[in-house]
Amino acid sequence: MSTDPRLFIDAPLSAGAAIPLSREDAHYLINVMRRVEGDSVRIFNGRDGEWAAQISHASKRAAALTVGQQTRLQHGVPDLWLLFAPVKRQKTDLIIEKATELGVAAICPVTTARTQSDRIKFDRFQAIAKEAAEQTERLDLPEIRDIERLDRVLDAWPDERVIIFCDESGDEAGEAWGGARGRGQPMASALAAFGAPPAAILIGPEGGFSPVERDRLRALDHVIPVTLGPRILRAETAAIAALTIWQSACGDWR
Repeated sequence: MSTDPRLFIDAPLSAGAAIPLSREDAHYLINVMRRVEGDSVRIFNGRDGEWAAQISHASKRAAALTVGQQTRLQHGVPDLWLLFAPVKRQKTDLIIEKATELGVAAICPVTTARTQSDRIKFDRFQAIAKEAAEQTERLDLPEIRDIERLDRVLDAWPDERVIIFCDESGDEAGEAWGGARGRGQPMASALAAFGAPPAAILIGPEGGFSPVERDRLRALDHVIPVTLGPRILRAETAAIAALTIWQSACGDWR
C-alpha cells in the first residue's frame, strides 16, 4: 500500500491536468504532511478512479498538483443507506466517520419523537466524511442528506428498498425491554438468506423509538425488525455494529 498522501479533489481528473488545491488541502499537504514540490500524491474525485499526481507548486498558503497516470479504476460501495437520529455532537461525528469507513452510500439524519437534536452542520459532516474516505481508500464520498422527520421519510420511501429496523423492544410493556414477545430476530440470522437488494439500516435515538413509530415501522412490508444482541447499545455503537454485520453478510466484505 502506498504511503503517499491521499486527497479527494472535486474536479475532473485526467493525465496532465493541473489542479489547484483548496486552502485546507494545501495546508494539510504542505504544513501537516510536510510535502514539498516534486512529491507524489494520490487523488480521487468519486467519478474517475484514483490517480497519481505530483506537487507542482508549494507554499505555506497555496499548492497545486499535476495529474499523472490513473492507478485504480472507479468503483462504488454497496447500495446501503444509514438512517440515524442525531445525538450529541461528538457521537454524531463518530457515526458520520465510521459510516463512511464502513462503506455506506448515503447518510440520512432523521428526527424522531425522542431525538435529542434536530440540528446538523452539513459542512462539518462533509468534512468528516471527506477525511474518512481519504484515509480508508474509498474511491467516493457518501451522499449526506439534509435532516428530515422520520414520518416524512417513510411517507416517501421506495418499496424496493428494504429497511433493516434495529428494534430492541418487545410488545410487553410491563416487562424489561418490553419482554420477549415481538422482539426482532438477530440481525445476522435475518440477513442469512437476504441477498443484496437496495437496503437501509435504521438506528433510533438513545431513548429508543416511540410506540407509535415502532408500530408504524413494523406494519410496513419492506421493514425487517432485528436485534443487535442481549445488551442495549448506545446509538453510535449500534450504528457501527449493524453496519459491520450487514457488510459481512450482504456487502463487500464477502
